[in-house]
Order: sequence, then structure tokens, then C-alpha cells
Amino acid sequence: IYILGYSLVFRHWPSGARSEASSCLISLFHGTPAVFLASCAIYSDSNRGFSATNTPFQSAALDFSVAYFFVDLLHYVFFFSPGDALFIGHHLATLFVFLTCRYLVGHGAFAILTLLVLAEVTSFCQNVWTLAGVRKGDSKLAARVYRLLSPPFYAFYSVVRGVLGPVFMYKMGEFYWSGVADGVVPRWIWVSWMVVVIGAISVSIFNGD
Repeated sequence: IYILGYSLVFRHWPSGARSEASSCLISLFHGTPAVFLASCAIYSDSNRGFSATNTPFQSAALDFSVAYFFVDLLHYVFFFSPGDALFIGHHLATLFVFLTCRYLVGHGAFAILTLLVLAEVTSFCQNVWTLAGVRKGDSKLAARVYRLLSPPFYAFYSVVRGVLGPVFMYKMGEFYWSGVADGVVPRWIWVSWMVVVIGAISVSIFNGD
């Protein structure tokens, strides 16, 4: 998808915008499908606890997102600029959370997939808004789309990242802090998850991404 975007879909775009648009394209193919996949994986299992054993469906949902973040990480590494260091760190930290949940402890997918849903539910709107923002300077249509999308996008993004995300994180931290999951999710694992997710939410709120 990335190669098709770079070599075909956005081939007439300026070189600087071409790679960013291709990254948005794979994000479009990941974000909304990931929301549906993760939601179905969560609700397919009646045991929706923070320390529940991962089901095969939940593991597949995690693998899908691991693939996306790995490819997008390669994009940032290949087209590296000093401003991309934050995104590289974000992707590495996110991969750590997904991979430890999927392959190291085999528990906690309910929590991680719920956070994934909260992170990606704004993805479609955000990527369309970002693509429009890239071309708003030389396209009246892009400028119009960017202007129309900005108010609802900011409102939606603020509610999800500023309210729903922190509320769920508080409940997740409260559960793990009680120690009831230490036998299946070691303390250093869930503490690292909390640090990564709190950092990601904080950065997304202050940077709008």
C-alpha cells in the first residue's frame, strides 16, 4: 500500500509531501479496519478483564497493528528528519506494548485493544484532515476540506484523547496497581505499558497528533 501510494497515487505530489501522504494512506488502511477488528476481537470473548488470557482473535488484531507500526516506522527511519524523532520513539514504544502483550505475557489484550480503539477511532478523520492540510496551500478543494473538517475533528479528537482515554487509563492503572494481575502480567510490564500510554496520550493532546 505504501509503495503504491508513493509510486502511483501521489506520484505527482511534491517530493516532501509524497512520503507524508503515503504514510497517511497506510494509516487509512490501518486505522478504521483496526477499530472494527479490535472491537470484534474484544466482544468475541466474554472474559473482558484487564488480565484475561489473549484469544487467537485478539492476537490476530494485535499482529495487524504490529505490521502497520513496523512499516510506518520504516517510513520515518527512511525519510528521517529531526522533527520525526518523536514519531520514531512513539512507534518503537507502541511496538513494545503490542509485542510484549502478544508474545511475552499472552494476557491483557482487552486493555491494549481498547486503547487501540480509542487511539484509532479518530484515524480516518485525522488522515483526511492531514492530507488536506498538506495541499491546502496549492489546492482550493484541499483548503476547503481542511477548513470544514477542522472544527469537528478537533472536537472529536479532544473528547477521545482528552476524556475517554485518560478515564480508561485510570481504570486500567487502578486494576493493575491492586496487584491482582501480577501473576500473569508482571509489574514491570504493566508499569511500562502505563508509562508508554500516558506519554502517548500526553504528547497527542499537546501536539494534536
